[in-house]
Amino acid sequence: MDKKVKVGIVGASGYSGEELVRLLLSHPHVELAAVTSRQYAGQSLAQVFPKFGHHPQARNIRFTEPNVSLLAKNAQVIFLALPHGVSAEFAVPLLQQGCQIIDLSADFRLKSAAVYKEFYAHDHPAPDLLATSVYGLPEVYRSAIKNALLVASPGCYPTSILLPTLPLLRAGLIKPAGIIADSLSGVSGAGRKVEQDYLFVECNESVRPYSVPKHRHLSEIEQELSLAAGAPVIIQFTPHLIPVNRGILSTLYFTPAIHFANATEAAALNDKITACYQAAYANEPFVRLLDAKTLPDTKNVIGTNVIEIAWRLDTRTGRLIVMSAEDNIVKGASGQAVQSMNIMCGFPETAGLI
Repeated sequence: MDKKVKVGIVGASGYSGEELVRLLLSHPHVELAAVTSRQYAGQSLAQVFPKFGHHPQARNIRFTEPNVSLLAKNAQVIFLALPHGVSAEFAVPLLQQGCQIIDLSADFRLKSAAVYKEFYAHDHPAPDLLATSVYGLPEVYRSAIKNALLVASPGCYPTSILLPTLPLLRAGLIKPAGIIADSLSGVSGAGRKVEQDYLFVECNESVRPYSVPKHRHLSEIEQELSLAAGAPVIIQFTPHLIPVNRGILSTLYFTPAIHFANATEAAALNDKITACYQAAYANEPFVRLLDAKTLPDTKNVIGTNVIEIAWRLDTRTGRLIVMSAEDNIVKGASGQAVQSMNIMCGFPETAGLI
């Protein structure tokens, strides 16, 4: 039997941390060796998360205070499930002690410290690491992730927008100007915190936009779209909070680079779009391209690391509409992070995720 890789989770008590615990406890090639939480230090995983009580390891592993030296001693790969601005405080010393880091915060997603400050309202805590971090979108940066020491796992909204958009931009099938993205997210996207806006009685039976017109995730979305287009790209993005626990549905509006005015021209363009997506994702285990009769639905992806993508050409408006659905905590956070870990460690990419 191959020796298992020891992994740790810093900030394991949040929604993303809990999902990491679920995935890693059952992962065939890793041993969950350390979990930290200042709030729950001393308690077992089974006490804090009774749903894992059936797992023998969950009864033996106890939360500890986050200690860099102990983490580096006990684990080779460390997941940082911490708020932005806090992750960097752990990433720097852990990297210095030889750990591989997968950061679920926004601290290392951007390549510009100035852009980080613009969107996150404080100076970047470790700007020297921005050049060496790898954006952890496996379907796009797989080869770079393979040799990375620091992976910046994408945000949930960016994942739902970038995966449907990047192939089209790179193929020149859409114009980079005038892109509109409308996204709807479950309440877990706000994290496990007690704030009035996220109380049940405030969210239930209510749908509302927020962070308009400049959500923080715009920074990494526009960074990656600009790289794909080879020129600066600015988009219109409006996120909405919907009364479900988890899931994101994004609807994207593009202007095709190829004009179409009738059904025949639309069919020819649709063939090009289909070929583009097939070339990008036909062999990707976690991208589900839907047929002409099916549209994305969050109920089909909840609890999975899968993103669904569908598209329609509108001959009346001349626009291309692309839709995606994902689980914001799995493909949008912890599952995608585990997918990157599998690549980094040379495991089958689907290990622990199917």
